[in-house]
Amino acid sequence: MDFFIIPAALAMDAFAVSIGIGIYLISVTKKQILNVSFHFGFFQFIMPIIGYFLAKSFSRYIQNFDHWIAFVLLVYIGINMIIESKDDCCKKTDPTKEKNLIILSIATSIDAMAIGIAFAALGKNIFIPAVSTGIITFIMSFIGVYGGCFLGKKFGKLMEIFGGIVLIIIGSKILIEHLFF
Repeated sequence: MDFFIIPAALAMDAFAVSIGIGIYLISVTKKQILNVSFHFGFFQFIMPIIGYFLAKSFSRYIQNFDHWIAFVLLVYIGINMIIESKDDCCKKTDPTKEKNLIILSIATSIDAMAIGIAFAALGKNIFIPAVSTGIITFIMSFIGVYGGCFLGKKFGKLMEIFGGIVLIIIGSKILIEHLFF
């Protein structure tokens, strides 16, 4: 059961961001959908492993600022989405470009790194949960981009603004969880 619940919970941020990407782009190619899904799935797979192996020496340093990184990155991208929703001529940012996907992937998988740290502290194996998280995130991101594209076509700029707001809320949620809970 833990091999589904934890990965599904970790995949929720990537799922929400992938919906935002689909909304923002309105029209996406299969290559873009697979690119987003691959990046989110891969980072959700690798970050718990990184957290697991870094736990012994760096956990106290990572825990001090990981939430701030996620917050700043997601709020920045969310604000850009809202600003660009008002521009009728063209989109300035393509969230499916490599650099942007890496930033979004890191921002949405920092909590997965924390899970890796927790598994190391508990002496649990991280490989199966990491693989499960990567696969579930890939599937949910694929569905999210496709669903977001549908919503973007149906509701237009309103959904684009909503997608930007969702990213800001996710970034704020991550920050609030780490600061107060």
